[in-house]
Amino acid sequence: MSGIDSSGTAGQPEKRPIRSHGFPWYDSVWLDQYTKAKAIVREIEPGALAAFEAAFQVFQTRSDFQVKVFERVFDENTLDEIRRVVKSLKPSDLETHEAKRFKRFVVHDNPYFTELQTQLIPLVSAAAGEPVEVSYNFLSLYSAMGVCPLHMDSPEAKWTLDVCIDQNVAWPIYFSRRHAWSEIEAQDWSDENWGEFVKNSPTANFTPYVLEPGQAILFSGSSQWHYRDPMPKAEGRASCDLLFFHFIPRGTSELVKPRNWASLFGIPELAQAVSASETVARG
Repeated sequence: MSGIDSSGTAGQPEKRPIRSHGFPWYDSVWLDQYTKAKAIVREIEPGALAAFEAAFQVFQTRSDFQVKVFERVFDENTLDEIRRVVKSLKPSDLETHEAKRFKRFVVHDNPYFTELQTQLIPLVSAAAGEPVEVSYNFLSLYSAMGVCPLHMDSPEAKWTLDVCIDQNVAWPIYFSRRHAWSEIEAQDWSDENWGEFVKNSPTANFTPYVLEPGQAILFSGSSQWHYRDPMPKAEGRASCDLLFFHFIPRGTSELVKPRNWASLFGIPELAQAVSASETVARG
């Protein structure tokens, strides 16, 4: 990564998430909570462990899934309206919590984008090979210093349709093959250079994809490693505007939230797996 590690900061390893003790990538809180929950079930009610694990198979990605590229998911009039909405955003509309790490501003669940997302359900269901429902969406406005650290997503983003809205430089995104969670859980994540080990693994099979404005790509972020290197230089000021539509399997909106597990499975001790200030990263 040309001297840039998985956090996008030269010479400094990425800080581990405060609420994810087992896994080091920034959106690993959910998987950490799931792993803790399994340990609790194994101890408190071992006979229920198989059913507990089986309930979450719906969030595992099938082994034959392949990333899919779409030349167009919106017509030109819709793309123009999306761009109009983007330009109409005020500074107060922009979320700044990812400005330091990703060098981007984000906007979650804009009403117009949410309306568009519901229209995409049939397309994503067909491409994913299972019925889906809306999870959330966000607009990502990357600056010239943009970077996307290596990570896997929470299952709140099992399926992601990433639409390129505008850019002035070709900027690849890299996806690994599909991984089962058991593979991830079995590994040792204590080394601070974990990101480079993942990227250089001969079994990861990372493949780069470059989107042009108007194109879109469907991937399964909760089972595929993905990242972007620092944005290449461009004539003028480099930028990239992306719109992420996240989907979950139909009927799983309660199960995907760790705070619900204690009541859903009738095991009060499962509340221990959830941090007091639970907020699964959305990005």
